Amino acid sequence: MEDALISRSSRIVEDPLSDVLSLLRPRGYQSGGIDAGGEWSFRFAASNGFFCLGLVSGFCWLSVDGVDKPVLLKAGEFAVLPRGPAFRLASDPAVPPVDILSVITEKLNGNILTWQGGGACLGLSAFFTFAGEHASILSEVLPVLIHIRNPEDRATLQWYLERMMAIIRDPQPGGVLQGEYLAQMMLIEILRLHMKDRMTVGVGWLFALADKQLSAAIAAMHERPGDRWIVQGLAERAGMSRSAFAFRFKEQVGLSVMEYLIRWRMLLAADKLVNSSDSVSSIALSLGYESESAFGFAFKREMGSSPRRYCRARASA
Repeated sequence: MEDALISRSSRIVEDPLSDVLSLLRPRGYQSGGIDAGGEWSFRFAASNGFFCLGLVSGFCWLSVDGVDKPVLLKAGEFAVLPRGPAFRLASDPAVPPVDILSVITEKLNGNILTWQGGGACLGLSAFFTFAGEHASILSEVLPVLIHIRNPEDRATLQWYLERMMAIIRDPQPGGVLQGEYLAQMMLIEILRLHMKDRMTVGVGWLFALADKQLSAAIAAMHERPGDRWIVQGLAERAGMSRSAFAFRFKEQVGLSVMEYLIRWRMLLAADKLVNSSDSVSSIALSLGYESESAFGFAFKREMGSSPRRYCRARASA
C-alpha cells in the first residue's frame, strides 16, 4: 500500500514541497510515548529515520550527537531530528543512560510506556522512514536538530499532539492509520515552520521555497520538468532580471538553475524507472530529452549508473 500523504494526481496547483515528499513517500509510524518518573535516561541508537518528539508535560534534557550542549525541552515544545543521529533523553544529563531497546522490546503501536511510575515527563514521538530512496534531498537541507519553542509555532503543533493523545487514550477502528496520517501532517507542518523561521539561515531548495520569486520558478520547473527551460524564461517567471535571478538562485539553493532542473529531472526519472512500467525512451522524452543516449548520459552523471543498470540494481535489492 502506498503511504504518500499527498497524491500528485490529485493536486491542481503545483507545490514543490508536496512534490518532494510525494517522491520520498514518507511512512509515518506513530511510536507512541513514554511517561517517565524519578531519575531516568534513555539512549537511542542512530537510525536512517526522521524522529519527532513532542513533550506533553514535564521537562527533559535532549543530548544529540553532533550538537555541543544538551537542550532543555519543556512541555509544549517539539524537537525534530531529521538526520537520524544517536541521542539521549534524560531527567538530568548526568544520569547514566539505559538503552531504549532494553526497555521497549516491541513496537508501542500507539501505546504509552510507563517507566518508574511515570508522572514526571510525558513525551510522544513519531518516527518516519521513506519508501523512496532519496531521503537525502530532504535531510541534507535540514540541521541535525530543529527545536520548536516559539509560542505561536507550539500552538500550531499542539493540535496534532492533542489528537495523537486522543487516539492513544481511546483506540478506535482505523486509529493506527489515522495516527500515521497525523504524524505525516505534523511532518509537513514542521517543515513549513522551519522554512518561515526568521532565525533560520540555510542554503537549499527548502529555504528557497520561502522566497516567493524563487518559489515561482521552482514551481514552474516542477510543473513542467520536460519543457525546454532556459534561465531567462525562469527569471521572467520569478519577475527578476536574468542575472539577479541566477545569482539569488545559486545563493539560496546551492545549485545553479540548470543544475537544479537536471537534478529534479533525474530524481523523477529514477522514481519512474523503479515504480512504473515506462520504457527508458518514454521517460527520456517526458523529461525533455530528444534521444535516449542524451538522457542516459545525464542520468549516469547525476545518479552514478546507466538507467537500465540503476533499474536492475533496485529490482534485485
